[in-house]
Amino acid sequence: MKFAAVQKILGLLLMVFSFSMLPPVAVALIDGGGQAWPFLIAFAIILGAGLAIFLPVRQSSHPMRLRDGFLVVVLFWVTLGLAGALPFVLAPLPDLSLTDAIFESMSGLTTTGATVIIGLDDLPRSILFYRQQLQWFGGMGIIVLAVAVLPILGVGGMQLYRAEMPGPMKDTKLTPRIAETAKALWYIYLWMTIACALAYWGAGMNLFDAIGHAFSTVAIGGFSTHDLSLGYFNSTLIELIAVVFMLLAGINFALHFVAVHRQDLRIYVRDSEFRFYILVMTLVIVTVVLGLIHTGTYDTWGEALIKGVFHAVSIGTTTGFSTTEFYFWPPFLTILLLFTSFVGGCAGSTGGGIKVIRFLLLIKQGVREIERLIHPNAQIPVRVGGKSVNHRVVDAVWGFFSLYIACFVVMYLLLAATGLDLVTAFSAVAACINNLGPGLAQVGAHYADLEDPAKWILCVAMLLGRLEIFTLLVLLSPAFWQR
Repeated sequence: MKFAAVQKILGLLLMVFSFSMLPPVAVALIDGGGQAWPFLIAFAIILGAGLAIFLPVRQSSHPMRLRDGFLVVVLFWVTLGLAGALPFVLAPLPDLSLTDAIFESMSGLTTTGATVIIGLDDLPRSILFYRQQLQWFGGMGIIVLAVAVLPILGVGGMQLYRAEMPGPMKDTKLTPRIAETAKALWYIYLWMTIACALAYWGAGMNLFDAIGHAFSTVAIGGFSTHDLSLGYFNSTLIELIAVVFMLLAGINFALHFVAVHRQDLRIYVRDSEFRFYILVMTLVIVTVVLGLIHTGTYDTWGEALIKGVFHAVSIGTTTGFSTTEFYFWPPFLTILLLFTSFVGGCAGSTGGGIKVIRFLLLIKQGVREIERLIHPNAQIPVRVGGKSVNHRVVDAVWGFFSLYIACFVVMYLLLAATGLDLVTAFSAVAACINNLGPGLAQVGAHYADLEDPAKWILCVAMLLGRLEIFTLLVLLSPAFWQR
């Protein structure tokens, strides 16, 4: 383990993150009555901490290995969650405790969207902008952004990229150099955000709300600048724009890059994961809409259609926006939506959940085992996109799924032990480990009423979901620390 290399990277990344405190300062100054000083103090503290970590090892030239990359990613996301809480702790509004501040920060950075803040409409715009910005940086991963910057400083980034990007087939680079790969991903991410903001603005949002909601839409985060979320705007057009961009953000960004680079939309249709993603979304949308119409939840079929499509996509992609209190819908529909979040977005997207490609591989593996019962001696490969999948990838997917369920059960039991009813505990863990946000029962609207121990358990769930289980749990393996 090259601890000097890890320390150097961590210091650099903290210094990079400190500059994220400056845009809210600009918002506060433009707004007039905003809170600028909490962000200036946080900027000084985080920058100072980064320098203090970096300077003692600035001359270090040790190459960083893959295991060092895992350690940096975990340390950075934990540190980032703590550092990101500083403005919430320092600001007089919304007057959060340390636990609540860290919960809100972790929820934003992991793009979970679970909130403990009540009264968003009364908060200074600087705080509201900061919450949305946290999700935008967390969406693609500020570490991937740093990968594009670190080579300029003489630090390699391949190990960081492999440890950070989600999905079972993440080792394939889009460009020959890792820095160029990171830049390519960010360009796609940035242009999608700009397009989303312009669409919201054109649909009737003011510029502040348009930018803020574009941040959380493309990041598949779900934070809003209003307590009523997108329901505040009472606009079918805005809901449909959100549906389009949530669906786009749930697709593998590498697929977006290849389609744009080759100027060929058929790239999407030829991708097995994309086809399965659209199939799952279509089935859920049809089921939810028919369920709402059948139960008479809404007076007109048109309203049932719009609400059903919006919430099926919002929860299915793990965004977490809402336009109505969907957690009061018929139980079958709410449970269906919650289980859909376990599938989540595609690998390499900003979505949470287990990821579409893993579910596709699990289904294909299950079909293969059934065929083996019929033909015990047959060699039956698992194929995706017409290509055989390496057995190590299939094994890794099964291992991931097993650990995901095991972690879910443990945290579910721990949360139930804090005194929560079983529906609240189940949905809270599901919403946080899938980086979804809104749950059912007591956590349908917000998480403010939970006890502090429950919030800390859910912070761990958010981290596990964001780092995709293995990245965090690998540090608990004795083999990881052996030379």
